[in-house]
Amino acid sequence: MLSSHELFGFMSPALANDILGYIFESDKQTYKATMNAVAEARKVRSVFLERQPRVQRHAMMMATLARPGSEMIAASLLRAWLMKKQNAMLVDFLNALGLPHEQGVVENLPESVPDEQLKAAVDTLLAKYPAETVALYLNAFNGMNEAHWANLKAMLEADARLQLGATA
Repeated sequence: MLSSHELFGFMSPALANDILGYIFESDKQTYKATMNAVAEARKVRSVFLERQPRVQRHAMMMATLARPGSEMIAASLLRAWLMKKQNAMLVDFLNALGLPHEQGVVENLPESVPDEQLKAAVDTLLAKYPAETVALYLNAFNGMNEAHWANLKAMLEADARLQLGATA
């Protein structure tokens, strides 16, 4: 099971840039908090990052988010991006599993789901969304929730379609 900082380390630069770019455009508060945390981790003032061209700033942010000390901010950034930009995918996945939810948020996950149902739900996502985005979501889903589904973990490890960084 990959942690949030590891997800940033394994995802393609294109996907990481998409996440940072989306948050920059649509969630200034989360972006500013992320930038401040990166500045603190790099032992620079946040104004130093603000003055850098966005491409250079995002490269530094991505490298920092992939470090173990950045777990909390990486997790927060991923949650914000998934809940806002990828909400339709979350809803599709939970609907395919037949799990009750409120706009992609589940109060209590079951301890397991049947293999056939999980495979069908994953196939539905892969048919509709980019494979790396699906892989990121499923890894985050399995890592950030209390219920860690063994069959989802096995699928993430074995299915070549669900490998991070495989597509850019």
